[in-house]
Amino acid sequence: MSKPQATRTVDPQEIARFNTLAETWWDPTGAMWPLHRLNALRAPFILENIKRHLTVSAGDTLPLQGLTVLDIGCGAGLLSEAMARQGAQVTGVDPAKRNIEIARHHARDQGLTIEYLEGTAEDLQGRQFDVALNMEVVEHVENVAAFMRSCCALVQPGGMHFVATINRNPISFLVAIVGAEYVLRWLPRGTHHWRNFVTPGEAVGMLEEGGFSVAEIRGVSINPFTRRYTLTQSARVNYMLVAIKGR
Repeated sequence: MSKPQATRTVDPQEIARFNTLAETWWDPTGAMWPLHRLNALRAPFILENIKRHLTVSAGDTLPLQGLTVLDIGCGAGLLSEAMARQGAQVTGVDPAKRNIEIARHHARDQGLTIEYLEGTAEDLQGRQFDVALNMEVVEHVENVAAFMRSCCALVQPGGMHFVATINRNPISFLVAIVGAEYVLRWLPRGTHHWRNFVTPGEAVGMLEEGGFSVAEIRGVSINPFTRRYTLTQSARVNYMLVAIKGR
């Protein structure tokens, strides 16, 4: 994969930061604990929606068997492994080299076969998947419109595109940046930049331009006392979109 493409939409400073954090990905009590808690919510949400909209295996053991799933910005593989355990043929891509190294090592230790690639969505152009997972990535890229065009092109007609990100408004600034990074210190300072947040309307517009119709929008909230994530009807801060590509 060519390095010029790998930096087309991703901020090099973001890549460096995630390379630094790579060693902590699989520690559920370390710096990445929010992703571990979030994964417990988003993986079942994704599985439920795939079952609702796509033809999947009738069996309960490996319901995603036969489906190809792309995990964009896969990190060290938390969501990729969750999908692989459901029987999906998973490809994970991430521009942070150390993330990919750890993801490959962890998958081998778990006896899982996952294709991990160092790069970005642009590097995979020409390939198509049944499902694209674009989770907690949008807010870390430089050119959101170009990034979303690349992601949309990677989904085959009739396939699904899941997008999870953070809304851009005064409430999200207070909750996601002031609260999470400075007051509660759940995330390292500088994890998010408010100007990079994307409103649901903007996300829907980009998906529609890519040939998708949005089937569902759900908000995500966290209880500051239990640190438990739940689905809500409000998309004021974190939210997830489910989109279906036209045939």
